[in-house]
Amino acid sequence: MKSAQVEYTERESHPDKLSSFELKDGYLECVCENDLTMRIYAVTDHILRFRYAIDARFEKDFSYAIDPKFQSQSVDLKLEDTNEYLFLHTPSVSCRIKKENLSIAILDKEGNLISKDEKGFHWEEHSKYGGYIVQNSKYIQDGEAFYGLGDKPTDLNLKGRRFCNWGMDEYGYKKDTDPLYKNIPIVYGLHNGVAYGIFFDNSFKSYFDFGSERSHVFSFWAQGGEMNYYFIAGPNLMDVCERYTKLTGTPDMPPMWALGFQQCKWSYYPESRVKEITSKMRELQIPCDAIYLDIDYMDGFRCFTWDAEKFPDPKRMVNELSDQGFKTMVIIDPGIKIDKDYFVYQQAVENDYFCKRIDGHYVKGKVWPGDCYFPDFTRPDVREWWAGLYKELIEETGIAGVWNDMNEPALFEVESKTFPYDVIHDYDGHPTSHRKAHNIYGMQMARATAEGVKKFRNGKRTLIITRSGYSGLQRYSSVWTGDNIASWEHLWIADVQAQRLAVSGVSFCGSDIGGFIEQPTAEMMVRWIQLGIFHPFCRVHSSGDHGDQEPWAFGEECTQLFKRFVEIRYQLLSYIYTSFYQYHRFGTPMLRPLCFVDQKNPVLKDKDHEFLCGDHILISPVVEEGANKKKVYLPSGHWINYWTGEKYNGSAEYVVDAPLDKIPFFVRAGAIIPKLPVQQYVGEKEISKITLDIYYGSDQCTSYLYQDNQEDFDYEKGQFLYSKFNLQNQDGQIKITQDTEGDYLSQVRHFDLNLISFPLDEFTIEVDGKKIDGMAVPSGFKEIKILS
Repeated sequence: MKSAQVEYTERESHPDKLSSFELKDGYLECVCENDLTMRIYAVTDHILRFRYAIDARFEKDFSYAIDPKFQSQSVDLKLEDTNEYLFLHTPSVSCRIKKENLSIAILDKEGNLISKDEKGFHWEEHSKYGGYIVQNSKYIQDGEAFYGLGDKPTDLNLKGRRFCNWGMDEYGYKKDTDPLYKNIPIVYGLHNGVAYGIFFDNSFKSYFDFGSERSHVFSFWAQGGEMNYYFIAGPNLMDVCERYTKLTGTPDMPPMWALGFQQCKWSYYPESRVKEITSKMRELQIPCDAIYLDIDYMDGFRCFTWDAEKFPDPKRMVNELSDQGFKTMVIIDPGIKIDKDYFVYQQAVENDYFCKRIDGHYVKGKVWPGDCYFPDFTRPDVREWWAGLYKELIEETGIAGVWNDMNEPALFEVESKTFPYDVIHDYDGHPTSHRKAHNIYGMQMARATAEGVKKFRNGKRTLIITRSGYSGLQRYSSVWTGDNIASWEHLWIADVQAQRLAVSGVSFCGSDIGGFIEQPTAEMMVRWIQLGIFHPFCRVHSSGDHGDQEPWAFGEECTQLFKRFVEIRYQLLSYIYTSFYQYHRFGTPMLRPLCFVDQKNPVLKDKDHEFLCGDHILISPVVEEGANKKKVYLPSGHWINYWTGEKYNGSAEYVVDAPLDKIPFFVRAGAIIPKLPVQQYVGEKEISKITLDIYYGSDQCTSYLYQDNQEDFDYEKGQFLYSKFNLQNQDGQIKITQDTEGDYLSQVRHFDLNLISFPLDEFTIEVDGKKIDGMAVPSGFKEIKILS
């Protein structure tokens, strides 16, 4: 991309000529003649952090996004000074700084351009609120594509569009609705087969323009705060994603049941209706691990209370549901009803825990209980108090997990749909207005909830869900995609949103299967569950005023097909659990757009109809009514049709059969996929054998299996087993080796081998040098040979 002449508007200020510079411990500081100061920190060999201070005054260095456990590296920095430029070199990238105006270019080790400033950093005074609007613009390279930004309901490639991050409650949103619930300012660029990321860590209302205003310029800006961003070098998209996710944190391992199928509705009540639903699930043998109680379980929508008429003995009910194999989940919103006889309200007023406006009055807003006040979750003492409120629900009643809603925060009956800007927040000792705190409010509520539930689960893992949040929310919570609609368009949106969230650091995500608003047809419900079983969070949820949405509500054919696909989910739970471990440990996204796994193929930069679930499963959901065939693009390598066993070459598009009872589903040749027996709920059966589906392949392929006890935190002490299976084809003879890590003594004693698409009519199997009869092998094997 050739650089055009840069022109500034009358209101824009920009860095002057460099007047001094100094390489300090871990960063380079540059000062301009107009006192603009820039610091470039080497966070790791691949991550550079850029901070700019107008008038040489840096803000206090604080972020909710960065994982406190993240450790910066000691980077071997080298500074090179030339007449026109400074060069800051790490072992992986170089930053070129133009002395005339601090314009930045990032180069790889060979000197190839990765990213280049257009105007670079510039700013203008905010005439209404004071402070500055901070801006940055960079050239779009030839053929460049852009990805990321969390839950945006639009095409995967963001090129040519503009977006806003300002968490909003958008009931019944549609394609291209913006802004939406979540605020995740990570952007990926990909050009010439090379990838990078930019994480703009600024929680004010922010904007991203990918060539919408000026076709050759990518820009990002915020309505206040500091220009503070991280440049994350690749060159691979997956590497950039993992580096960003580790920077902002990964979640604890979930309990295995949290990856099972879950049923929800606004609302299941009274107790008899809840039990009717759970009993029907067991009667029809549709696997299910969790049942949800929406706001109607409360006394007048007061959080942390029960409606005694609808639920006269919650503890007994929860125990009886547990005996059926169901975990009980409940919803909690941030709005606390103004009621002098309500204990939560009393405690908050007594301790001054509610958010205040600048004149000292509590901010009041209408939500489900009517007039409410709202806790300031940016105060540590408020989070501690909120966490303590979960004692009755979790420790005493036995609730297994919590779902936080309405936490953008959302308000009824006001045009802004949220708090006024003059609400003041503590921001963990850095007092500020709602302009800065809005985008992190939901995340800090989820944080307080997670801390409380974890405390009272007595060493057992839990499930937390949030609607809103900021980068780093994944440390505390899973997410769903909000108030969607039962439409074919929304089925497509669910697919793309989940892919985008996963590569934005939030893999534990899913949509309301079937749609929250309106009612799906039987065909749509089947197509949605076909997609939903491959999303990490798998839950049906609907609004009660639009009809029933249980699996059996659409006729016998739908019921049986729904059951069939939920059973596939349960067979694949070990595979999904293993993918979650890779996310937890390495930051690897559980869902992967094709461009993230085959980025040098230019055909894939705009493809969003297919995705990988984990390392080896490729899915192409059917999102059109009446379709019985589907075009499917397969990335490089070789692929096997799950249903037919037919082998396909990659880097090509195919038309495949997609009748209602099948979703286009492919497995990488050479993969080893662990499969469990079908259970009605996790833990129903004591599993001593796992089936290993071994897909014949001519290329070397590595697969993994993760095991632990699925319920507590002993895995943090080494009580896990991470198996690496390496498959090699040596002139038609298959050799599989296993290496393991961890000290967990698994109850799985044997693997049953299931050979798929093998061209061998007759074969023998050797395990650790000994020929065996049958297909069962010890789970601790070192080497398997499958010989013709």
